[in-house]
Amino acid sequence: MRVSVEQIKELRAATSAGVLECRKVLQETNGDIAKATAILKERGLAKAAKKANRAVKEGVIGNYVHGGAQMAALVELDCETDFVARTPEFQQLAKDLAMQVVAMSPLYVSPDEIPADVVAQKKIELGEDLRQAGKPEHIVERAVEGRLMKYYGEVCLLNQSFFRDQDVTINDVLHEHIAKLGENIVVRRFVRYQVGQ
Repeated sequence: MRVSVEQIKELRAATSAGVLECRKVLQETNGDIAKATAILKERGLAKAAKKANRAVKEGVIGNYVHGGAQMAALVELDCETDFVARTPEFQQLAKDLAMQVVAMSPLYVSPDEIPADVVAQKKIELGEDLRQAGKPEHIVERAVEGRLMKYYGEVCLLNQSFFRDQDVTINDVLHEHIAKLGENIVVRRFVRYQVGQ
């Protein structure tokens, strides 16, 4: 099937993939933009997984001061090379993450950082709430895991919904940028300041 330049442009705008890759996927999907977008996103996630173990020794400190100078955040966002760290996309990502920290007040970068005793206590609290509501024990265990995932979405930066697009998490945004920029990207740490706290 012959693919038009307009179709390639549309797919590139949606995915930031290369021209040749867009043309190839459009040919595979007979010009179906939605299917092509899904395939490219899936391939991007695969690329991100392959890059996950690569060392990140460069990066930037993203910052954001909320209007009125009452709240601010700093986020260390690391990548593999200073070339990528200086790109506008990477710098905008760092700023967006700092804005996310100001807006959503996460406590941890990821669930791995939550101390084991905090997780254990939260499981006990969630289980007790469900038992007091009269739920059977076999349902309590599964429900606790589900509610624990919701808790992670509240307190862990990577699990939170992105403030610019509630349908994706910060982790999804990072994976999209890993695929787009071709390097591993890691949120190393963050700090949030608020006047009076």
